[in-house]
Amino acid sequence: MSRLRGPWVLAAVSWTLCVALRAGADVRLPALMGSNMVLQQGMKVRVWGTADPGERVVVRIERQEKVAAAGARGAWQVMLDPLEAGGPFDMTIQGKNRITLRNVMAGEVWVCSGQSNMAWAVAWSANAQQEIAEANWPRLRLFSAQVKTARDPERDTKGQWVECSPKTVGGFSAVGYFFGRQLHKALGVPVGLIHSSVGGTPAEAWTSMLALTSDPDFKEIVARWSSGPAQWEFVTPTYLYNGMIAPLTPYGIRGAIWYQGESNAGRAYQYRKLFPAMIQDWRRAWRQGDFPFLFVQLANFTEVQKEASAPSEWAELREAQRMTLALPNTAMAVTMDIGDASDIHPKNKQEVGWRLTQAALGTVYGRKVAYSGPIYASMAVEAGKVRLRFTHADGGLKTDWLGKLRGFAIAGADKQFVWADAKIDGDTVLAWSDKVPNPAAVRYGWANNLACTLYNGAGLPASPFRTDDWPGITVDKR
Repeated sequence: MSRLRGPWVLAAVSWTLCVALRAGADVRLPALMGSNMVLQQGMKVRVWGTADPGERVVVRIERQEKVAAAGARGAWQVMLDPLEAGGPFDMTIQGKNRITLRNVMAGEVWVCSGQSNMAWAVAWSANAQQEIAEANWPRLRLFSAQVKTARDPERDTKGQWVECSPKTVGGFSAVGYFFGRQLHKALGVPVGLIHSSVGGTPAEAWTSMLALTSDPDFKEIVARWSSGPAQWEFVTPTYLYNGMIAPLTPYGIRGAIWYQGESNAGRAYQYRKLFPAMIQDWRRAWRQGDFPFLFVQLANFTEVQKEASAPSEWAELREAQRMTLALPNTAMAVTMDIGDASDIHPKNKQEVGWRLTQAALGTVYGRKVAYSGPIYASMAVEAGKVRLRFTHADGGLKTDWLGKLRGFAIAGADKQFVWADAKIDGDTVLAWSDKVPNPAAVRYGWANNLACTLYNGAGLPASPFRTDDWPGITVDKR
């Protein structure tokens, strides 16, 4: 840890010099502070920028007036009292110059981040032409952070807030847009979406160096950072956090949605610790406590698995994602039933956005809605059969229109899995096979791609799971 202090000291010096150079006669604002923005309702939110050292800065919005003096290096900030949802408002920032921000709203603000399935644009998604034509939601606001890597934490990004319209929505994150649109319709308040994602990137690229150096299990990741940037800097540990997350952290938000994992599937066991560490890292950086963090479990992909015992990195990654639900204020959208065997980017982002919205409504906004499919809870062996119990069996356990459960495999102590028969029995599932008279473990959906037909009464699919903890194929991969 001590040998890493040098870069962080240099980063602090660089920031000091940067502020000193930028501070001039004019008050300046970061990109996130702009016309059309949405400020998070119901909490104190920060307004910040730079000015001459000692310069008096006055911020006014609605009936509020807040005053700050720029520090010795030119930085200033004020904290606004909580705003009620609504708008549009004007905000003025007065120093030696005057800035007026128009069409400002107060509402719900969410960060949308991850890799390519979050970056996937509305224009590339299912029914794109109609979706774009109908995207007239002026109280839904969009901000796309510039793709940028950095060795040290940045303090600003590039981008601008825009109203959601057919002219602005096409290039925006489809998952983010469909989530925000549904949330806006359900809550009836302005919604602001901050999109910050890059395709083909691992979770460590979105995690701070402080978090990565705090756990010896990440020493191989830190070693990659220490050796210098990769040929493609989007994959270098902490570089995307520095360039695309750190500049966002002063901005008040309700929570984050996340779609990523494909790039970490080969190191799924490591992801069990890495993903929760990243979430906790973001929460420390925003200083808003355990804000809601909603994420998408990987969809089905590649050829449908035919063998019951075949290993799967993607299954192990989904397990790591499911285990992350142990963190407070998290929820997961299962997508095992809406993927595409031939495309790692399934086009049905509407359903993904809807499921994330249900998760938000059920866990964040107190709505009495089913927000998760069945989650495995426990097992018991009964006369050669395994009885499986679940949480989130809202409206009872169901199967597809054919009425047959598929996707279950069973094994004895020899760890040799075979396909299992299964049926719904009240609020449980019974699984068995004549080939396994003394069952020890059951797996469901344990594959890159497998036909899975267990749902709850709300039509939400069960998460893939296994009852055993036998070592998988990624256990030693770092």
